[in-house]
Amino acid sequence: MTRVTKWALAAAVLAVALIVALLPRGGGDTAAKPTEDLGPARSAAALQPCPAPGSGPPVKQLEGVKAECLGDGAGVDVGQALAGAPVLVNVWASWCQPCRTELPVLQEYAKQPGAVRVLGVQVQSPAKDGLDLLARLGVHLPSVFDGDGGSGPVRTALKVPAALPASYLVTAGGEVRFIANPRTFGNTDQVRAAVEGAS
Repeated sequence: MTRVTKWALAAAVLAVALIVALLPRGGGDTAAKPTEDLGPARSAAALQPCPAPGSGPPVKQLEGVKAECLGDGAGVDVGQALAGAPVLVNVWASWCQPCRTELPVLQEYAKQPGAVRVLGVQVQSPAKDGLDLLARLGVHLPSVFDGDGGSGPVRTALKVPAALPASYLVTAGGEVRFIANPRTFGNTDQVRAAVEGAS
């Protein structure tokens, strides 16, 4: 090995060592985002607890799909939580004007005798915005947070259309049925009729 080759090799090793030393540790972006304290917003919203795992096998379309309980931040296995009994799943966002009209209707429906359980799924908006909206509307339905990005795991699994809100009936047998008519509920009679029609 010639003297020039040795110097070139030493320079290359030094350059690689310098690059490795300057790379961020842990892969990717090391600047951790500060975690927002949602405690006060959660207290003000006073949401009902997210459903515990139901009896029976998980809902196949949502099997293994995880989300965060909006009310307390706990993890929820959505496929397990919806198992064993009919549930009306309503997908909404804090910026969605029709959602603001529909959420109080769903709250009123959920209080009626014979109503199926209702689970809200907040998408495409920050958790704090959703909690603040629910507090202002007086809506205390159990809800999960599916992320504020374009497409969270629940939204992806349900194949939610671009236009919100969107509602689905999950049957006791685990079938997921999109409610197309009406797309937005204006009163509790519409909710009840849609649930019965999708059952």
